[in-house]
Amino acid sequence: MTQNFTPGCQDCPSRPRNLLSCCAAPDVEAISQEKITQYYSAGQTIFGEGTRPAGLYCVHGGRVKITKSGSDGKEQIIRLVRPGDVLGYRALVANAPHATSAVALSDCTVCLIPKRLVGEQLSSNALFSSAMMQLLATSLGATTERMLHLAYKPVRERLAGALLFVMETFRREGEELPFRIAMGREDLAALVGTAKETVSRLLSELKDMGIIATRGSQITILKPNRLVEISTMYD
Repeated sequence: MTQNFTPGCQDCPSRPRNLLSCCAAPDVEAISQEKITQYYSAGQTIFGEGTRPAGLYCVHGGRVKITKSGSDGKEQIIRLVRPGDVLGYRALVANAPHATSAVALSDCTVCLIPKRLVGEQLSSNALFSSAMMQLLATSLGATTERMLHLAYKPVRERLAGALLFVMETFRREGEELPFRIAMGREDLAALVGTAKETVSRLLSELKDMGIIATRGSQITILKPNRLVEISTMYD
């Protein structure tokens, strides 16, 4: 990833589908001038659980996971993030420490909009405030649904659902099947809520069934319809 490139908010291809679409052109210009563009390698932490929010993070490029540590120290992935998505908004609105961590799944470019500028939009821009509230509600609903699946579905069904979730999150618009992505077994286990060895065994079963193909960390989804059948078996 080229680290001397600083993306501008005005011509960012993701702006029409994120919070900045609610901002007037002069505000977008001001945000673009004051934001901080940061670069992360895969595995680096963007913000940590328990830290104070510095602003709103917008993913320009790359993939990110949002994680929560359990009492046993194990990591649980509760959300996956793609370009155009924003991070850190719950802590920012609540004026509280981050309840989760954000970690780069791949090399990433992330823009940090300072807390002051976000506060100005929340206090003066009704469209921005409304979009923020909708984002909070949507995120809460999606997280609640995932937690219910983790609590009640067998591991095999959860893994099938997780593979579909990865595909739906990271598949680019217009990208043809089969879908391919590099994702480690540990990350899949943290997404499913099980042991890495269990994920490896179940992936081998799905591979033997011709539903997926694997090569190292790369997973290719060959038959998404079969994954849908498996993931909804107990719905």
